[in-house]
Amino acid sequence: MGDLLVFVLSGLVSGALYALLATGLVLSYSASGLFNFAHGATAYLCALTFYEMHSGLGWPAVPAALLVVCVLAPGLGWGLDRLMFRRLARVGETAQIVATIGLLVALPAAGLWAVELLGDAGAPVKPAENQFGLPGVGPSPARSWQLLDGVGVDSDQLITWVVTAVVAVGLWVLMRHTRLGLRLRAAVDNRSLTELRGISADRLSSVAWMISSGLAGLAGVLATPLLGLSAHDFTLFLFVSATAAVIGRFASVPLAFAGGLGLGVLQNLVAGYASFAEGITGFRTAVPFLILFAGLLLPARRGRTAGTAAQDGEAGAGAVPVDHGARPAWGRRWGPWAAAAVLLGVAFYTVTTPFWSGLLAQGLALGLVFMSFTVVTGLGAMVSLAQGTFVTGAALVAGPLMSRGWPFVAALAVGTCVAAVLGALVALPALRLGGRALALATLALAFLADQVLFQMRWLRNGDSGWSIPRPVFGPVDLGDDRALGVALVVLVALCAAGLSALRNSPSGRAMLAVRSAPAAAMASGVSVLRTKLLLFTVSAGLAGFGGVLVASYNTRITATDFTAMTGLVWLAVVVAAGVRRPQYAVVAGVVFAVAPRVLADYVTQSAHLPVILFGLAGLALANDPDGYCAAVAVRRARRRTAASGGGGTADAGAGASASGGGTAASGTAASGAGASASGGGAGPVGLSRTPGRRTPAEPGAPGAGGGPALELRGVTAGYDGGLVLNGVDLAVGRGEALVVLGPNGAGKSTVCRVAAGALAAGSGQVLLRGRDVTRDGPVRRSRDGVLLAPEGRGIFPALTVEENLALYLRGADARGAVYDRFPRLAERRAVAAGSLSGGEQQMLALAPLLQRPPEVLIADEPSMGLAPRVVEEVYALLTELRDAGSALLLVEEKAAGILGVADTVAYLSRGRVTWCGPRAEVEADRLAAAYLGRAT
Repeated sequence: MGDLLVFVLSGLVSGALYALLATGLVLSYSASGLFNFAHGATAYLCALTFYEMHSGLGWPAVPAALLVVCVLAPGLGWGLDRLMFRRLARVGETAQIVATIGLLVALPAAGLWAVELLGDAGAPVKPAENQFGLPGVGPSPARSWQLLDGVGVDSDQLITWVVTAVVAVGLWVLMRHTRLGLRLRAAVDNRSLTELRGISADRLSSVAWMISSGLAGLAGVLATPLLGLSAHDFTLFLFVSATAAVIGRFASVPLAFAGGLGLGVLQNLVAGYASFAEGITGFRTAVPFLILFAGLLLPARRGRTAGTAAQDGEAGAGAVPVDHGARPAWGRRWGPWAAAAVLLGVAFYTVTTPFWSGLLAQGLALGLVFMSFTVVTGLGAMVSLAQGTFVTGAALVAGPLMSRGWPFVAALAVGTCVAAVLGALVALPALRLGGRALALATLALAFLADQVLFQMRWLRNGDSGWSIPRPVFGPVDLGDDRALGVALVVLVALCAAGLSALRNSPSGRAMLAVRSAPAAAMASGVSVLRTKLLLFTVSAGLAGFGGVLVASYNTRITATDFTAMTGLVWLAVVVAAGVRRPQYAVVAGVVFAVAPRVLADYVTQSAHLPVILFGLAGLALANDPDGYCAAVAVRRARRRTAASGGGGTADAGAGASASGGGTAASGTAASGAGASASGGGAGPVGLSRTPGRRTPAEPGAPGAGGGPALELRGVTAGYDGGLVLNGVDLAVGRGEALVVLGPNGAGKSTVCRVAAGALAAGSGQVLLRGRDVTRDGPVRRSRDGVLLAPEGRGIFPALTVEENLALYLRGADARGAVYDRFPRLAERRAVAAGSLSGGEQQMLALAPLLQRPPEVLIADEPSMGLAPRVVEEVYALLTELRDAGSALLLVEEKAAGILGVADTVAYLSRGRVTWCGPRAEVEADRLAAAYLGRAT
């Protein structure tokens, strides 16, 4: 019993630290959509700062800890959010993963370099790298107390438990009993809808990153006595805590916190009682990674989520950026690279010294390894963090074969095949995942290989490893760096040509189809699973092939030469250079080999600066997601487009033609027709003159004496360079309902998003009460009175009914009035909104507006998916809002019911207004013609 209690108590110490880190991961991910691989690096940087302030500069422990946790760490989170994370949230997930991995590499090196510079300047700092047995916040040495016979606790453990408990209570109060916590949870649930409700998601993101970094800093300070100052150990600590974040499904702070505590205890219990694992080296330390992998594979429980199916249906979300590097003719694309290869081959025997010949040869060998990222990430859009494992596995297989007399080529072939098989084995269980989950799964397997597989004595051959001599082919001795360099130039050229041929082959086109649209590829007969498995297998084999050659350059391989952490640095470097072309991978390999020596010769002897630069290279992905090399082609394409007078990207013309080129009436003509039909006056299109209805032009009407509440003038807009709207003119006044009808794909939802500020207009103007708000975003427009009820319900599914109402109605009396009007909502006020019926959800979205009517309500398909009786109730609510003075811009695909609410009707087809006029003038023939795209 005493042993069990010891294991539980000591496990709760590491579990408390896991819980703090996991909570920070969940908060930052939920608020911004970014999984921060650099979270552990933030903890390490804070621990390093605390150590130097306390032990080096002599500050008292508690003030130093408070300064680090309450000032430095939140300031770091705020600065990274403003400089990097906000922009990263708008790029692809691959760039997000790599950029934060770059920070993981750069932050510890930056801290150590700063300590080194301070020491050179005479500051009383202490050596900081890989220091252990350090003092914490409490007394030094730590005080101990005996709880039971053989069961003790020291002051560092006690402080960790108390502080973690206080933080847990504080987080619970913040998230559940403050308005800031409610807004944070709303942003977690639906970031875009939060902005449409006038809440700045960017500010919430900054707050979340500050809290997250503060928690990381707190974990770092508390972990100093336990982990010392080892960047590697802090990084491992992060990935163990990621297991707790997975338990919380990256969304639940309480589950992540509890998962961290449980994980620490479980890890200790396995270490103490798993006698079956005594013969497996490294098994006990690998337990968290087994749990991480299993947790990722468990299918996420899918709850009922409202309003997500079609919100971005017209956005073209997930479209792959245009590869401008593929457009030039073959000679222009390959000519410069071929010339560079020839010049490099000649340089090996003319101008380079033996030293530089060796560095260049090493860079070319690494270029072969880096090409494996071109396959799995460039072609497949999957992030594999196990490439270092494939390199080490292939070399550790080739080494013993060559020691038994196998020829180099045969050993190379077997090592390559083993790496390919290992890649397939890694891929099979992980391929059902994607994005960050796939990256974490491959990283978990890489750590398992490092700590278990590569620790087997027969494979690693002790600390000395295996000798891998360079081959001799007849008179060609590759022991000469010059000969090896020329041979590698030829191999690199052949591999680059082979990958380009693969890209242009039917298999390559299938790979690109799977990358762009897996569902469409599957519908076309392409096996998504088989294609992804092929990508992983080819990538792993190529990494193994390059790995044997890198080991041959070094003439030896050990189990620690290329760890999982090495693979993280490689990924940051190659993606920063450009991952979609094999040529860019070669550039990355050469730079990775040569840059440290150049910096040492001409800048500084510090080994930290090259690491910082390689890590910070990932920051550029926020601006150039395809990398430095590809950015050159992108900028050239933009300059060509600008010179030719294009209005956007090179593809805009094609998009415009497809979306509107076949319409008989131009935007201007359609507007003119609409004006004539609605009264022929000079007023804006859409203002009603319908008899029997109050209009803004009549005395006593809500909008009398003013212009339109909302007006769109000549608006164009689209997605990814393709135009959807082509000169739309619409206007709606206070107390008026303008209904926009049209077939699916006509651009109706795009009109709503442009009007609400969720999508920027390419040209034209958006006016609110006569004021130009074209450049205002959704937060500013919402605060000015424009509210969008998006397609598929405008609610926060994970929040309760009461919390959804509280976001819009702060006063309890106003919420009480809603409950009086809608008793069904009162009965379910404590129920998550996502579990309501479709009709109840739409009631919840619209009901609070009756208490605080917006200036302009934009409703996108308000009747979608509702029963006829519920549709009538929704239309009655809309009528009340119109009579209360709100301007209504309503978009519907079904015309029958909504016409009873309408004052004015506009037909939209192919992104143009083809007719606009009073409801009384709507004719069945004209309606049918508009839906079929034949209106004139």
